[in-house]
Amino acid sequence: MKKLGILLVFGILLACNENNIGNGLRDLESDGLGRVFSPSPDAETYKLEETIVERDDMNPSPIVQEQKIIKTANLTFETKIIEKTHQKIVSLARQYSGFIQNDNSGKDYGREYIQMTVRVPSEKFQPFLEGISEGVSYFDQKQISQKDVTEEFVDINARLKAKRKLENRYLELLQKAKNVKEMLEIERNLSIIREEIEAKEGRLKFLQNKVSLSTFYIEFYKTSEVKSETISYGQKINNALKGGWNGISVFFLGILYLWPFISLLFISLFLIRRYLKKRKNK
Repeated sequence: MKKLGILLVFGILLACNENNIGNGLRDLESDGLGRVFSPSPDAETYKLEETIVERDDMNPSPIVQEQKIIKTANLTFETKIIEKTHQKIVSLARQYSGFIQNDNSGKDYGREYIQMTVRVPSEKFQPFLEGISEGVSYFDQKQISQKDVTEEFVDINARLKAKRKLENRYLELLQKAKNVKEMLEIERNLSIIREEIEAKEGRLKFLQNKVSLSTFYIEFYKTSEVKSETISYGQKINNALKGGWNGISVFFLGILYLWPFISLLFISLFLIRRYLKKRKNK
């Protein structure tokens, strides 16, 4: 009877232990990211399967969510004093706690220009725009865009929450793994989950940067008249004489380059003439 009781107690403990691991695996099944374990044929290891499962917590009840707006402006205009306009934009960026991200200048035919990329806090977008517009008679291009990324923010945050919860479940299962094969399988999937978390966090930081700092792409330029040189009649005569002399010089230089061929031509003519003369005398 004693042995029977011991065996009964041991069986109950073993069943409880397996039930705990099974509960942990079933918890993953309801995680919402689609990661579920199914028993392997040997009933000792578990295999990770990909499914698509939607969860209520991935679609939370409506809450007050601050709008996330990415503001961008593209401005092109002409200015009379390009250096003064450049100093004005630099001063405005400093005044509104912004910074110059890019500053390029150049020249082409009859035109001098400066291209700038300025980042300013989004709450300063309108006053900075008004500061630049002051004194500008018209814009060649003035494009203002606002992109609402609130929905993407909510979605990424919800997915990050679910993935972190799934990561914690995997860590719990890792402590309960019975053999090396189970440990390696869980660690492999932990690595996948962590890569996904890092990617989502990176995207969230990128969006937050774009939302918090508006971007201005600014190009301003100054045009200058190309002066045509007026040539007098006397100057034209002088140029013609110089051109004629240069033409004669080029002609004689060309003859000098051909002197071997000219010499051969004269020698050939002399020999032919001599031959014809001898033949005639006979």
